[in-house]
Amino acid sequence: MKALYGQLSSPGEEMTFVFQERENLPPPGAHQVKVQVRACALSWVDTKLLSEVQLKREFIPVGREISGAVLEVGSKVTFFQPDDEVVGILPLDSEESGLCEVVLVHEHYLVRKPEKVCWAAAAGTVRDGLRAYTALHYLCHVCPGSSVLVLDGATPWGMIAIQLAQHRGAKVLCTAHSLEDKQLLERLRPPLARVMDVSHGKRDVAESCLEETGGLGVDIVLDCGVKLYSAEDESTSKSQLLPHKHDIITLLGVGGHWITTERNLQLDPPDSHSLFLKGATVSFLNDEVWNLSNVQQGKYLYILLEGTSKPIQHFLLSPFRPQLDEPIPLYEAKVSMEIVQKKQARKRQVIQF
Repeated sequence: MKALYGQLSSPGEEMTFVFQERENLPPPGAHQVKVQVRACALSWVDTKLLSEVQLKREFIPVGREISGAVLEVGSKVTFFQPDDEVVGILPLDSEESGLCEVVLVHEHYLVRKPEKVCWAAAAGTVRDGLRAYTALHYLCHVCPGSSVLVLDGATPWGMIAIQLAQHRGAKVLCTAHSLEDKQLLERLRPPLARVMDVSHGKRDVAESCLEETGGLGVDIVLDCGVKLYSAEDESTSKSQLLPHKHDIITLLGVGGHWITTERNLQLDPPDSHSLFLKGATVSFLNDEVWNLSNVQQGKYLYILLEGTSKPIQHFLLSPFRPQLDEPIPLYEAKVSMEIVQKKQARKRQVIQF
């Protein structure tokens, strides 16, 4: 039985991926579930975070979002029975690779898979559903009538965030990083309030958002990174498409919420003063936080069950569609993971067994 792992030969170098032979798994522990993996989504491995929480190891398991069927349960498992269909995310400290035919998982990291959702869609949507629900429910409490700006809305998690915000009755604006992305977002139903194409760098996002909201500003902003310095200091093509932090502060309304994925965000005193005058908040979106504290296990299970599984079913049985690529066979997992690790994949990559 083979499983895929990542390996770092030295700090700063690119991660390489290797298949390793695994011995047959032992019977599940008291609270463990043995799962026959049917699909596994690929996500970028955050080696810096692993180092910060002291989870350094020679071989890093890859492929943590899985869906599959329960083969066997431990003596104290109460949530599942054999043959149940499940979906979940392996914890950050898991030694199991999801890119393996059979894995052992603690029952508290799994929920039942919606019946009418295929294996690939369930695995490919669970993490983006977790991130979107965390941002919109726990960090900013989106409600009907709220205005939400989703930056780079055509990403896998951006699409889920847009749909979840619309499902809650919010007015959604978003940016597109290419003409193809713009056309994709404009085809969504119900339609978005505005799609702003920033691929040529001519669109003033702050001005467009203020115009759309009658000068009041946006209630909620979900970013995918921000430009921290001037254009001369950030020359990469990706950073050129990101809004400057001052633009986000400008377009944020009174009492607004800025949900950021920028871990190195630096706010100068004038920035803080502007946020103070607006009574606005800045929250950091780290979806791994649920697995870093056992105190939050109940909320995490609630999100997986109510905030992920049910929205997945709602999205897939409606005109909405997540950003999933065609399912990939296991023998192509190594090449696909290299693309994901370089952040070159625009759609979620899913391995199907």
